[in-house]
Amino acid sequence: MSTATYSVPIKTGRAERCEALRFDNVTCTFAGNGKGAQTYTAVSGGNLTIGDGEFVSIVGPTGCGKSTLLNVAAGLTRPSSGSLSVFGKKLTQGLNTEAAYLFQVDALMPWKTAEDNIAIGLIFRGMPRQEALDVARGWLDRVGLHGHGKKYPHQMSGGMRKRAGLAQALALDPRIILMDEPFSALDIQTRHLMENELLRLWSNDRKSVMFVTHDLEEAISLSDRVIVLSAGPGTRPIAEFEIDLERPREMSEIRMTQRFLQLHTQIWDVLRGEVLKSYARNRV
Repeated sequence: MSTATYSVPIKTGRAERCEALRFDNVTCTFAGNGKGAQTYTAVSGGNLTIGDGEFVSIVGPTGCGKSTLLNVAAGLTRPSSGSLSVFGKKLTQGLNTEAAYLFQVDALMPWKTAEDNIAIGLIFRGMPRQEALDVARGWLDRVGLHGHGKKYPHQMSGGMRKRAGLAQALALDPRIILMDEPFSALDIQTRHLMENELLRLWSNDRKSVMFVTHDLEEAISLSDRVIVLSAGPGTRPIAEFEIDLERPREMSEIRMTQRFLQLHTQIWDVLRGEVLKSYARNRV
């Protein structure tokens, strides 16, 4: 286990990386509901970095503030104190235009076809409709949905909708991808297929990925680093682990290796204590 240390530049074992995201002493406090309600601090003094081209997973107990950090990274939540920097520039207002966000629930518009859903972001950015549709059809091919572009979301399986959502985000060519448990609702076989698909697409151009998950096996299998958050309230990174498994990776195979099992044991030793703290607090 290594303690949480975040410095510039990040060293990942081979080459130094510049920072795509940097959280400097970020605190997020929210007002309570109702008159006289107490405020709630979801994140307290959070410091972490995501390197350019690095795949980083964030794990922690349920409700500890993982999604809050993602929302800060997206510019959807403004820190109460501290700052977020995107490729070296502080984000002081508005959305993080360098990032695309894949939510836990489907974000496809039900009244639009798959190709229209993928094209819509490009059209909003000023691309002519026909050109945007051509780009969308290319991405449908890349995510394994060739021939399904005219289908509406209700006509697609859960895995197909996730593929379309992934294509919707990547079609915008973001430098950063934020992912909030995007595969949690899928069955295990489809989930493994989607994880492999994500790694295949990521390996082509190495976007910076901040991936939130409750699944420790998923985090280890996908990532360059895994960061563990403390139990809330007032969560903060407490440990980080370099994932030195060779790439390319295949999900069902990598989890059977001795090194994977060693990493799982090391990270779970830290995460388990925070999960138990969270359970104890919730019982009070």
